[in-house]
Amino acid sequence: MKIIVSIKQAPARDSLLRINSAGTWIQEDDLTFEINEPDAYALEAALQLKEKNGGEVIALCAGPARAAQTIREALAKGADRAIHVEQADNQPSLDPLALARLLAKAVEPEKPDLIFTGLQSDDLGYGQTGVILAELLGLPHATIIMQVEVRDGSIRVKRELEDGWFQHVEMPLPALLAIQSGISKLRYATLMGIKKAKTKEIKRLTAAELGAAATPAIEISRIYVPARAKQAQIFEGNPKEAAAKLVEKLKFEARVL
Repeated sequence: MKIIVSIKQAPARDSLLRINSAGTWIQEDDLTFEINEPDAYALEAALQLKEKNGGEVIALCAGPARAAQTIREALAKGADRAIHVEQADNQPSLDPLALARLLAKAVEPEKPDLIFTGLQSDDLGYGQTGVILAELLGLPHATIIMQVEVRDGSIRVKRELEDGWFQHVEMPLPALLAIQSGISKLRYATLMGIKKAKTKEIKRLTAAELGAAATPAIEISRIYVPARAKQAQIFEGNPKEAAAKLVEKLKFEARVL
């Protein structure tokens, strides 16, 4: 079974974020980067499936040269090889449609049985790239996946719904699954895994070689920190009347009740 896992490099979760001078994105020069956490769970799910059923896990990443560090991490954890769709360091982040088009071109020659993605990215949080990629490839897809069971020519997945409810769905192969975060314990890269990662194949491609346009359809014009304002209001009357006015404000204005 061949499984492709789409991974993304994102700023470390404990990073101190500052807006750049143009006000169009965060300042990245002094940030440290790591594998996007939801994608780490997708990678873990793929590795566990490979250990149980055999096959190959391929890490797929679109990003600048620094993304090679994240790719090596995936290889050290157990991925067999990787595909790096290289982008310029100063290239704006791609929106889900543009990114999915780029990834689809890289995936098509591989003809995988399964494609795993994280549920969303930590930085932009669109949560759309996986399902758009599935539509472009003409694959059945499911999201919020908690468990995957391989059957003869098909898979049975467990999806998380609301209020503690779950849904079990049988799907044909090939398929794309967006994996839920926190479904298992993430593994660490071993010393042996880190050594082996240095010899594993990383296929490097560009958008031009794939014949895909790496032009975002969505442009972020401005980001900013929300303005802070302090307001105080004194309710007149006895305690019962003041409490009633407070409840009304919280319910209809603040909308926290």
